[in-house]
Amino acid sequence: MKLLVTALVALIAGFAGAAAFSFSGLGHQQTRDYLLENPEILPDLAEAYQAQQAKARLADVSGEIREPFAAGVLGNPQGTKTLVKFTDYGCGYCRQSVADVDRLIASDPDLKVVIREWPIFEGSEDAARMGLAAAAQGKYDAYYHAMFASGPPSAASVEAAARTAGLDMEAARSFSESAEVTAELMRNDAYARQLQFTGTPSWVLADRAVEGAVGYEDLAEMLAESDG
Repeated sequence: MKLLVTALVALIAGFAGAAAFSFSGLGHQQTRDYLLENPEILPDLAEAYQAQQAKARLADVSGEIREPFAAGVLGNPQGTKTLVKFTDYGCGYCRQSVADVDRLIASDPDLKVVIREWPIFEGSEDAARMGLAAAAQGKYDAYYHAMFASGPPSAASVEAAARTAGLDMEAARSFSESAEVTAELMRNDAYARQLQFTGTPSWVLADRAVEGAVGYEDLAEMLAESDG
């Protein structure tokens, strides 16, 4: 608690003018004492502090992270609204979020969803590599949906999804093992670490970085807020 209060005092010093409570004229110790005496305001301040920190981390990679690998996008590739999803085919919550993302795309023809393959579950890397091969062949959407529909990744399900997507299998297998694909997976892992993501699905939109299966309503609300 003391560490959190100290961090919040520093935060307040940075944007006291915009805070809901006025701390003008209070010194560091007075502000700290006030927070300890009024703990009910700490959750709101902590949320604001975490959002500010996430925004600062995102600023360093914001432009890069919105650029897809080849054609690794869902929705409108030329859309002006961009949602980034860090995903893993072995993640149950990622699978659940497929319908939410599809619904967002259906409701907004200007939405581009950039998928960043981040295989953190055991056995997911081959599926992610084939996904990048599908992106390189311009058949990412079909592979992505077939792979998630097939259940947990396995050698059989990866091949089945690739064939369902209509990939050139020989070219896809070769490309999936390439240094270019390895570099992309390493890049995505670095992005995730930079943003302090700890699991999938994780999301980036506008200047926000969010973790978890937040659901359609929350994603739609965040997209609406990013528009305005």
